[in-house]
Amino acid sequence: MEIKVLGTGCSKCKTTYAIIEKVIKENNVHATLTKVEDIMEIMSHNILATPVVVIDGEVRSKGSVPSEKEIKKWLGV
Repeated sequence: MEIKVLGTGCSKCKTTYAIIEKVIKENNVHATLTKVEDIMEIMSHNILATPVVVIDGEVRSKGSVPSEKEIKKWLGV
């Protein structure tokens, strides 16, 4: 599973990354988590509000910090 957090480094982006990282570690999820700060790559998803969470190429969240409950649902844990 490939998870990307798209954002330019704002506090919401950092919080989103940290929450996803925590859920992955606590639930032993086999996933690659990356933070994308390149504005051109972010724009390629046609998203204007960050943070954006992309899981296996599908946008799951945009413009807000997802809850642990939402993330667990997306990851199937």
